[in-house]
Amino acid sequence: MKTFCGRANPATGALDWVEESEEYDYHQEIARSCYADMLHDHDRNEKYYQGIRAAVSRVKARGEKVIVLDIGTGTGLLSMMAVTAGADYCYAVEVFKPMADAAFRIVKKNGFSDKIKIINKHSTEVTVGLDGDMQTRANVLVTELFDTELIGEGALPSYEHAHLNLVQAGCEAVPHRATVYAQLVESEQLWSWAQLQPMEVDGRKLLPPPAVSHCAGAHSVCDIQLSQVPPHHFTPLGPLCTMFSVDFSKPVSSAPQSHSSSFPAQSSGRAQVVLSWWDIDMDPSGSIVCSMAPSWTYPDPQSWRDHWMQSVYFLPVERRVAEGEELSLTVSHDDYSLWYSLQPDRVSKGCFIRAPPCRPCCVCQAHLVWTRTRFGELNDRQRTQSYVRALRSVIKPDSVCVGVSDGSLLPIFAHMLGAKKVLNANSMRGVQILGIRPDQLSSTDLAGEQISVLIGEPYFSTSLLPWHSLYFWYCRTALARLLTPNATILPCSATLCMVAVEFQDLWRIRAPCGTCEGFDVGPMDEMVQVRIHLFQYELKLPLSVYFFRSPWESSGDGRASVSYSFTFEPSIGDIKMDFTVASQ
Repeated sequence: MKTFCGRANPATGALDWVEESEEYDYHQEIARSCYADMLHDHDRNEKYYQGIRAAVSRVKARGEKVIVLDIGTGTGLLSMMAVTAGADYCYAVEVFKPMADAAFRIVKKNGFSDKIKIINKHSTEVTVGLDGDMQTRANVLVTELFDTELIGEGALPSYEHAHLNLVQAGCEAVPHRATVYAQLVESEQLWSWAQLQPMEVDGRKLLPPPAVSHCAGAHSVCDIQLSQVPPHHFTPLGPLCTMFSVDFSKPVSSAPQSHSSSFPAQSSGRAQVVLSWWDIDMDPSGSIVCSMAPSWTYPDPQSWRDHWMQSVYFLPVERRVAEGEELSLTVSHDDYSLWYSLQPDRVSKGCFIRAPPCRPCCVCQAHLVWTRTRFGELNDRQRTQSYVRALRSVIKPDSVCVGVSDGSLLPIFAHMLGAKKVLNANSMRGVQILGIRPDQLSSTDLAGEQISVLIGEPYFSTSLLPWHSLYFWYCRTALARLLTPNATILPCSATLCMVAVEFQDLWRIRAPCGTCEGFDVGPMDEMVQVRIHLFQYELKLPLSVYFFRSPWESSGDGRASVSYSFTFEPSIGDIKMDFTVASQ
């Protein structure tokens, strides 16, 4: 089976779709994933192990053989835990073939091949019977199908199918229960990631088009490390609410549902954002809990995890609330995603019967094109003023400006500052839109004039890494024939900065694991390490983090140094990077 994979090409600024053959090395995708972070998450692993031991013990106490179904087994870790805890047999299901192969090798290396069967299928395709994948239904259901949003990896449909077809009625489940929490807040910083805000240019106010300012935006979750958002950056308008729970030991429905929580507003303000996270109870009593709550909710800092973070949801409309006002916060979900809405709490008073809130939908297109961080960039007042100051110093009444950036406001700023002509920018009187690539621009498009000011942030929607913005360099070269001899180029230069650092936790997402809870997962490490030696981690900031293949130590006396070497290869439109450690 052939697969189409998207590849951003900085040389052309386009997203190229490449057809990969059956031999495509999907191990590269595993290398870039967060499997290592899960294996290094001791709190997660320990709680799962405790829950599995307890579930196996409860089944054995009933005098039954313990048959385990592990959906989404990954490395096979939870299946090996189950067998070690006393399970008689385990069916481990993994749909991704490279991971299924890795699980097979890991299970074999740890000596569990006679007790664990790896099934390389989607769980909805697994059959039960004498000639099936499973000989009998399981009485213990173990899964790790969760993402930051809880249900984004298809947990509900998988559980729904498993209860109908693969497990016994009244089975034990690990985890036993999941609970979603939410808090309504006002936050100028977070809200700036959702809606384009008014801005000032030389004393003139620039307002977003009504279609943008009145748009409900995209409903998709914004997953971040809320532990890194200081509490003084937001104002709680309500208490932490328990929105809903799912009992995984009973039949689960993936049908759309809504759940509401009512409360009086704790303070007056603008209701803008909902902060949300979840926890999972590994046992029915709720004594074994794995929580995703941010660290500022604990008296003592908790361990960092990157595969599960916290969620930020933006309300469709900003709404002013008064202290003491009765409010109703509603969460709705389908089988893969959540969204929130806020109404006055009139339902309990019988004022009206409210239908389940509709899913927010972007109608302005901006929320489909711009990322959350892109909205944050455009709303950054300090950043805007820096660009305006730079433009003011070069714009003249006879300036012919061309903007080279995706969805940039710079051409509008240039027009407001008095440029004679501005091209390739947003729709506005005095600004001409050119729906072509820079290398396709001709003197005809310029009406015979030449470019005196070439501007760019630079920002391109296809840029995945900081230096992909060097596409501006290609654009400048392509437009050289149309530039005046003394043309101004903004930016006129760029500097790529790097520093070698030690992370307290983040390094674990790409570090070899070796053994995990006493099990040898070496085959997983080997598969990853031979495929990729330099790992990139994209923060929700204009920077990236790279990880060495192996950790290295500096004695602090200057005898060790790090050197960086770059190879710029225009033929493939990318930059290759080599990081080395040299002794002095």
